[in-house]
This record gives sequence, structure tokens and C-alpha cells, in this order.
Amino acid sequence: MSSTTQHDIQSQHILIIDFGSQYTQLIARRIRGLGVYCEIWPYDHCEQALARKPQGIILSGGPETVTATAAPRAPDTVFALGIPILGICYGMQTLAAQLGGQVIAASKHEYGHAQVQTTRPSALLTPTGEDLKLNVWMSHGDRVEQLPAGFQAIARSDNAPIAAIADEQRQWYGIQFHPEVTQTDQGEQLLARFAHQICGCEPLWTPGNIVQNTITRLQTQIGSQGRVVLGLSGGVDSSVVAFLLHRAIGDRLICIFVDNGLLRLHEGDEVMATFAQQQGIRVIRVNAAERFYAALTGIADPEQKRKIIGNLFIEIFAEQAQQLNNITWLAQGTIYPDVIESAGAASGKAHVIKSHHNVGGLPEQMPLALVEPLRDLFKDEVRRIGTELGLPDAMIWRHPFPGPGLGVRILGEVTAEFADLLRQADAIFIAELRQANLYHEVSQAFAVFLPVQSVGVVGDARCYDYVIALRAVKTIDFMTAESAQLPYPFLERVSRRIMNEVSDISRVVYDVSSKPPATIEWE
Repeated sequence: MSSTTQHDIQSQHILIIDFGSQYTQLIARRIRGLGVYCEIWPYDHCEQALARKPQGIILSGGPETVTATAAPRAPDTVFALGIPILGICYGMQTLAAQLGGQVIAASKHEYGHAQVQTTRPSALLTPTGEDLKLNVWMSHGDRVEQLPAGFQAIARSDNAPIAAIADEQRQWYGIQFHPEVTQTDQGEQLLARFAHQICGCEPLWTPGNIVQNTITRLQTQIGSQGRVVLGLSGGVDSSVVAFLLHRAIGDRLICIFVDNGLLRLHEGDEVMATFAQQQGIRVIRVNAAERFYAALTGIADPEQKRKIIGNLFIEIFAEQAQQLNNITWLAQGTIYPDVIESAGAASGKAHVIKSHHNVGGLPEQMPLALVEPLRDLFKDEVRRIGTELGLPDAMIWRHPFPGPGLGVRILGEVTAEFADLLRQADAIFIAELRQANLYHEVSQAFAVFLPVQSVGVVGDARCYDYVIALRAVKTIDFMTAESAQLPYPFLERVSRRIMNEVSDISRVVYDVSSKPPATIEWE
């Protein structure tokens, strides 16, 4: 590893100013993937970020129209800094409008696949001077009609005579299409030219550098005294936090693993084997299944179940933490999308703000300082540094699992009997996916327990047993998802195994719903 400091790997950075596009986080992930640190800030809450003098600025897309009287605008500081700018979709339109150009409602909208023809050499699209036809992804109803002073059109499409613009002297660019999505053929190369050649950013944001600098930062932040407590779930976020902290402070890290009886098959034992036995990380295991089942008795409402599970976890975690001596820090697995939503809340523009803390609402008599090693990282970056740290692939690339666990995959009341049945069925489904090399072909897969009994035949006798639903989806960002078209013989095999090997299950169904209108989870 290099000796690059944390300050160094973040000092050369790009600021993404967010106008509300569904693709904004994807822009950031693409830039990060090029080895360049970047941050996302709302357009009306970014002065602090601008004051840190980024190497370049990207203006995101957005759902509004620039032609509206109160349309979102980039702060004037953006243009006063004299640094490279790239406007994408709405970002290009507000760039043009704010600098004296004209934007109008297009007579023909462009949504989906389109082709862009370059019309003039530019450092952004055609640095070699050759004419290009680019297959791109469009999503706009307005278009730039008149260029601002200093700009030239560098590309066109069938429905947008001005599909890309450039002021080469000031290194300000605008493109009507979305380079961050996979449907744009040369989107990655375009973003790389902007980040590396135009902005002059070096590829310093790498897993090795991130790990090294995070450990150094943790050692400085925590110091040589006191201990850290972490709520360990076995998920990738808390697991990576545990490995980082153990590297940084050794046995001054204490993990509390609350087994709530709502985990996957053998998951509790696997967590203890990975962390306590193989890595020597101190883990306190609390077998609390009976307390959770008792608290959930008679509760069928999904939101009530979530609150009960979350509050009881906090209660048990606090009980255990209060028995420990010299605990001064609480570690959490907050990741960057959580921080972005917090910034959205501060701007007043976020529509839905979720509670993201892994452990929240701790008693006042247990004051702890907060340490969040992953707060600068996206999920895919967390996985990459997990690989760098040596976490098992099965843990890093495991499908997402809800915080309340099987509690929201058992429809209606949660009981120990239902949890055991679901655990077995889910394990069969996942094992068969792995055996058929389908596990990594889908984004998320799981079984759901339905508290309805349907007629079946066992031997020569009629029975009324429970139903298991199987769910597998494919998605890029989990905002939308499609049902995975698993082979029918595969589904037959899984169904047969579940009904033969799991008692009291007489029927297996497969969920083919897309999101929207359905959600990925059933509750």
C-alpha cells in the first residue's frame, strides 16, 4: 500500500450538485469507480462543499423544468470558482439558462435509447477530433434553444439540435444525455476524461488506500484509551466495521451479537466462527430468541413488528453494553447514502427520510461518542474494501437481509414454529440457487412464510398445511426491480425439496411481481 494520507485521497475531489435526479448516486459511484473521490450535495445546501474548492463540479439531472419561474438553480459560486463544470441533462439546461442561453419545452421529448452525432471536436467527447455516433440514454422534455456566450454546440440528436455544448476555454461542458447509466455506450470513458484529463484528478480513491487511511483515521479519532462497542449483525456493513476497528485498535473492540431468533439457518454460529474463532475478535453472543418471540406474540401489523424488534434490540444491546467497563465509543455502520439523505433533510427537499442508525435511542446514562468508519462509502465500495480486508466472499456478496430479519418475511404473527419452517425453506432455496450457479445471477432471493393453509395430500390422507412463497429479483439500484425468470425445472426442484423436507408445508408458489407496483420484500 502507498503512504497516501486520508487528506490526500479526498483533497482531489469532484463535487456533484444534486437537482433531484434518480441517477445522482449512480454518477457518484461511476466517478468513485474511476478512483476519484466525490461528494453529493443538494443544489440549495452546498455552499460549505463549494468552500472546500473541488477540482471540478458536476450538475446532475433532475425532474423539474428550467423554464419554470422558481426552477432550481446552481449557486453563483459554481461559476465564480473558475473550475471545470459538467452539466448533465437538467444540469446542462440550467448551465445554459443561467449563463444567458435559452431553454424551451421541446416539441418532441426524448426518453430512452437515442443516438448522438458529434459535430465539433472537444476535450470531452472527441479529444482525437474524429466524428462519433454515440448510443446514449436520454430522459428530457426541454432542450437548449440558444447557446450562452462562449459556448459552441459539439453534438446533436434527431430531436435535440444542441445535444452537447462546450466552452473549451473555461472547461465548462453540458450534455443532454446520461453518461452514468449503462445504456450509454461510452459513458465511462466520457466521465473518465472529465475527471482525469479535464479536472486533473489522480486515481487515489482505491480500496487499498481507503483501508489504510481509514485505519489511520480511526486510530487518531479513538486514541490510545477507552474501548469501542459495536452491534454486530453479520451483515456486510457491520462486518467490515468490525474488521476495520480490530485492525485499528485490536482487543479494545467489543462486539455484541444479539441472536433474535429471526436469523437465517445457522447464521448465528457462522458469525461466531468468522469473527470470534477465526479472527480473534471479541464477540458477546446474546441468545434472545425467546424474548423476541414473547414480545411479538399476537402482533400481525408489519410496522408494529419492526418497532418491537428494533426497540427490543436496542434494549438488549444497552443491557449488555452497560455491563462493560471503560466503553467510550459506539461504532455504527452508517454508509454514504445515509449521509446524502441527511443532507437532503437539511435542505428541506428530501421527501422521505429513513432512520439509518444500526443502533439508536441508547439510554442517556450511557453516553458514548460515535464512530462511523463507513460514512464516506457506497455499498459497493464497502464490499470492495471487505475483500481488501479478507472477509469471506460468502459474507461480502450475500444478498441483502432486512434489519428485522425473518420477522418481516413471516406474514402476520411471528412464532418460533413459523421461523423454523421458514429458515429451512429459505436455506433450501438459497442452496439450490448456489448449486445451479444462479445465486449471483439474481440481486436478491428469499422465501416468505404465508400464514394460510391450503389443502394437500400426504400419503393417502388429506392435510391442511402452510404455504411458502419464493421471491427472486434482478435490479441495479433496488429502486426498481424485475422478477427473475428462473428456469421452471429449477423451481420445480426447489418446490419438491421444500415440500419433502420441511414439515407442515404443502404448497410452494413463485412471486413474479415487479417493483413497482410491488415491493421487493413482502412486508
